[in-house]
Amino acid sequence: MTAVIVTPTARDDLERLIRTHSLPADTRDRVRRALAPLARFPLLGAALGARWEGFRFILGPWRWMIVVYEYDEAADRVAIVTIQDGRSSRAATGG
Repeated sequence: MTAVIVTPTARDDLERLIRTHSLPADTRDRVRRALAPLARFPLLGAALGARWEGFRFILGPWRWMIVVYEYDEAADRVAIVTIQDGRSSRAATGG
C-alpha cells in the first residue's frame, strides 16, 4: 500500500481551518478517513493545472474542503501538501 504523509504545512492549514471555521472536535478523524482511500488508490484525485500542475486533489469530509496532494510513484508515497477552503478565490482549484 502507498504511504500517505501529511506535511507540516498541511497540518498547519488544517489547524487553521479548525480554528477559523469552528469545525467539530472530530475533524482530524474525519480528515484521516477522507485520506484513507489514497493508500490504495493514489491517483484517485483529479489532476490540477496551471500553477498546481503535477498535483491532485480530493474533497475532504466537507465539500468545501480541498485536500491537495502529490503522488511520488517511485517512492510509492502520497504527500498531502495543503488543505484549503475551496470557496476561497485563492484555493488551488482556482487556477
